[in-house]
Amino acid sequence: MSGSAHVNQVSGAVVDAAMKVHTALGPGLLESAYAGCLAYELRRRGHQVAVQASVPVVYDGLRIDVGYRIDLLVDDVVVVELKAVDTLAPIHEAQLLTYLKLSGKKVGLLINFNVLHLKDGIKRMVNGL
Repeated sequence: MSGSAHVNQVSGAVVDAAMKVHTALGPGLLESAYAGCLAYELRRRGHQVAVQASVPVVYDGLRIDVGYRIDLLVDDVVVVELKAVDTLAPIHEAQLLTYLKLSGKKVGLLINFNVLHLKDGIKRMVNGL
């Protein structure tokens, strides 16, 4: 499977698992509840999931850990940023793009669980690298 096909397969699996979690829990919970359930569901399906993965900033050739954390990193290829907010804002998209750039990953999913229909709360973003 080519690199982009693998990334697309993983991002599709994340969306499918998120739909299952949202159907079971509905909107209104804390982001941490969705993160835990989504990580469990993805692992159950055979995916590797890093939760709160540290992302350092590289400045002047030095790696500096300043507290940036990716909510979920799935199979080391898809960055997942979770929210449980009334409305996604441009700053949420900027946050995901920053994580993609800092981590060197190409594809990210911004998922807001605080919606009636999860399809309305998912945004796929690509880092131009």
